[in-house]
Amino acid sequence: MLSLVDLATIVAIALACALAVGGLGLVVLRLARGASMRLQLFVVVVSAILSVTLGMIAASGAMYISGHDLVVMFSVTAASALVSIGMALVLGRAFTRNSNRLRMLARALGDGERLDAQPRRTDTTEFAGLAAELAATSERLAQARDEVAAMDASRRQLVAWISHDLRTPLAGLRAMAEALEDDLAADPQRFHRQMRSQVDHLSAMVDDLFELSKITSGTLVLDLEPLSLYDLASDAVAELGTLARSRDLTLLAPEGGDLMVVGDHRELARVVGNLLMNAIQHSPSGGVISVVTSAASDGDVVLSVQDSGGGIPEEDLARIFEPGWRATSARTPEQEWGRSPGAGLGLAIVRGIVEAHGGSVAVAPVEGGCRFDVRLPGHEPA
Repeated sequence: MLSLVDLATIVAIALACALAVGGLGLVVLRLARGASMRLQLFVVVVSAILSVTLGMIAASGAMYISGHDLVVMFSVTAASALVSIGMALVLGRAFTRNSNRLRMLARALGDGERLDAQPRRTDTTEFAGLAAELAATSERLAQARDEVAAMDASRRQLVAWISHDLRTPLAGLRAMAEALEDDLAADPQRFHRQMRSQVDHLSAMVDDLFELSKITSGTLVLDLEPLSLYDLASDAVAELGTLARSRDLTLLAPEGGDLMVVGDHRELARVVGNLLMNAIQHSPSGGVISVVTSAASDGDVVLSVQDSGGGIPEEDLARIFEPGWRATSARTPEQEWGRSPGAGLGLAIVRGIVEAHGGSVAVAPVEGGCRFDVRLPGHEPA
């Protein structure tokens, strides 16, 4: 039975040998810090084996281990060392293989490829988790690139349409101005009225662009106050009633209760006006346009505008709120009563204003037309 002093001596000898070999191993690892993980793992295993071997030699020199026992321990240590080194090499090879796979995934991610990082049978939990995270990041980046590409295509299309829509009234203004200048206008007063109408057209388009720029840049400032959604709809219906009748359309008075919201009167009036103008421009002669206000079960209030415009194709529903989007010539608005159809910005402005109020807008096909639903947070009067 070893005495406490002898046991403390053996522990001290083993600790000193382990510290000496460990320090040397750290120096080697520092020198090989740019080497592969397989080599560094090999250095760690060899350092552990050497620390045990050196400890046994030092203990035998202090007469704590006999020569016979030392040979036996060396034999056991040698066998264990061979197996440990072999396992270290196998583990290092697997680590290197996984590292190369992650490097390939990272390179593919940088090249913009979609990753399919299905876990392999040889992957560790950490490597499988990292590969899955890279695949998820790749999917998010691909979606972001698709969105940017779609936005860029929409922007180019918007610029092309705006350029066309601006060029048409400008050409008309130039022609009328030259006719007046050369005294070729048979009815100067009619030319003056047409020029004013074209100027109103251009002003409305510029106003739409300015409004959309505030929405997209996040600089839209709202003057919030409690408002009656029913009153907003009634005012818009009264304002556009003459235009609807001129096109042989029936614009029904709003239905529903007097529901309250908190919002900017000017901006929400623009939302209702844009939706009604969209319905008037797209409904055929003899059509009916209805406006309904209702309360949702979750406390929100809903303003619905339904037209008779023949509906919108299912594949176009997802794009109808994009700036500058137009479907076919059947739904391309025409200038009426000095009002500008803009450049396909009306519904994009509607969505931006509604979302700035914490609401949402959606479109759904109905029999003979479509219905726009504006959902806003309700407000209970004090």
